[in-house]
Amino acid sequence: MQDAYFYEPAKGHGLPHDPFNALVAPRPIGWIGSRGAEGVLNLAPYSFFNAFNYHPPIIGFSSITYKDSVRNIEATKEFTWNLATRPLAEAMNQSCKAVPPEVNEFELAGLTAEPSRLVSVPRVAETPVSFECRLSQILRLNTAAGEAVDTWVVFGEVVGVHIATHLLKDGIYDTAAAEPILRAGGPAGYFSVDPSQYFEMYRPR
Repeated sequence: MQDAYFYEPAKGHGLPHDPFNALVAPRPIGWIGSRGAEGVLNLAPYSFFNAFNYHPPIIGFSSITYKDSVRNIEATKEFTWNLATRPLAEAMNQSCKAVPPEVNEFELAGLTAEPSRLVSVPRVAETPVSFECRLSQILRLNTAAGEAVDTWVVFGEVVGVHIATHLLKDGIYDTAAAEPILRAGGPAGYFSVDPSQYFEMYRPR
């Protein structure tokens, strides 16, 4: 049996940096576009993000505290998800800057707000993949003891999908060619996807 470091999160981890984010990693990035009730655009990356259902396709992200994105989506019932790629890494990082709600992060990051087809919220024109989403539900998290946590999970149904045609090889989406980046944990860690890491393994029958 291998030696293991054990800790109870409620009592602290006792390490230089909380390892939780690094242990559940790499994590896809929820680069979320939203529009406030007054029309101001918002763009923000969330490292707790994933896809949760096929039909209908549903994605979700978690916001630690009730941030502008949650407020906007609750008001308008719409948002976009935009793929964070290696060429857009610096722009994505700029969009996570803590700024007042009246600041448009699309402009702050030097990105183009491309009108969506089905929702009122624009998407990032520079990214090769984006989703148009309608709010399905917002959940506030609870502890095991039933106490409310200041964390909000937003789920949205994907009603529109944009894929750059150069990423469709014989009709199959080429994940590595899009150069997605993923959150690695720690204060500044990221990973990028490389074709050499790809392998196939079919489910047993």
